[in-house]
Amino acid sequence: MTEIDAFLSFTIAVVLLLAGKVITMLSRSLRKYSIPEPVVGGFLCAAFVALVYVFFDRRITFQLDVRDFLLLLFFAGIGLKSDIGTLLRGGRPLLILLVLATVFMIAQNLVGMSVAFAFGLDPLAGLLAGSISLTGGVGTTVAWAPIFVEDLGIANAVELGIAANMVGMIAACVIGGPVAAFLMRRHRIETSGNVDLDIGAAHDAAPPLDYFAVLWAILILNVTILLGMGIDGLIAETGLMLPTFVSCLFAGIAVRNLMPFAVGERITQLWPGVSQGMSLISDIALGLFLTMALMGLQLWELAGVFGFVATVLAIQIAMTLAYTVFIVFRAMGSDYEAAVISAGFGGITLGSTATAIANMTAVTQQHGAAHRAFIVVPLVCGFFIDIVNAFIIAAFVG
Repeated sequence: MTEIDAFLSFTIAVVLLLAGKVITMLSRSLRKYSIPEPVVGGFLCAAFVALVYVFFDRRITFQLDVRDFLLLLFFAGIGLKSDIGTLLRGGRPLLILLVLATVFMIAQNLVGMSVAFAFGLDPLAGLLAGSISLTGGVGTTVAWAPIFVEDLGIANAVELGIAANMVGMIAACVIGGPVAAFLMRRHRIETSGNVDLDIGAAHDAAPPLDYFAVLWAILILNVTILLGMGIDGLIAETGLMLPTFVSCLFAGIAVRNLMPFAVGERITQLWPGVSQGMSLISDIALGLFLTMALMGLQLWELAGVFGFVATVLAIQIAMTLAYTVFIVFRAMGSDYEAAVISAGFGGITLGSTATAIANMTAVTQQHGAAHRAFIVVPLVCGFFIDIVNAFIIAAFVG
């Protein structure tokens, strides 16, 4: 086995992200369907590592410890771009999206159990190709795996869950942009045209950045992460376990809305590029995070459960596409914001929060900002969905 150290792994991630951006710039099709740039470079790396393993029997792994910090940095930036007015306006859409996601999680588990039964497996094994791995992700899979192994007798629970998560995340990265493009074209939706993006910068925009603007942006983001870690510690004391990035999101919202006159507005007036600086740093953090997530995929682990995983994921992906186009888009308002949320829905139900935001970012960089979508989707993905999913999984297992 060849293990690549953390610094070299980070450098490779930067090269892959640059390669993905260059390839996307040169490919009209990738831009047309808003395929996230990190997906291009990250998946090329995962495919290369898999080929090395297959043909040379050499396992390549990367030390990706910095990946978790990049996720915190990214969500701190999301929170710092969120004002209370937009958040309050997102209340009803947030509830609607949560209900839609809850119904879909139940359907995911029913499909997974049905396909497992058809393959002669324990139907409960199908939950590992349902909301546990697809909506919950690797963290939820690892958390539930001991129960499936020790209490339910499903020995390959970890392999099933991780394999399903890998396929789901790849699919989520690929379908988000095309779904949004299809919906906007079919329903002749007018884009926002607003270049004040929540994450990143529009493809044709040149944000006014200078030394002080970027330095202030770094300081504000770091202070927000420190506050978020403090909030995370307080939440942990209550016994409630939530991802740390949720606390950083809340910290960003608090900093953005509780101190605008004390600090934020004065900084913005002195250096107008601070907001753009935060967006640019968040965009880089998201790009590197998703690139590293794809670099870490070990595709050969699909071999032992390929038939079952391929069948159940084909059905799950088809169901996601139909549900998004015919139900989610219409329920969320059938407008541009709804199209952006639809681009992220595959990330909610097949990949991860970062995948959902990456898909939405790719769409907004092409067509303009969608501020409410960038509040509703992270809150549903990162906060409410994990709580609801835990109850749903417990009910099915019981």
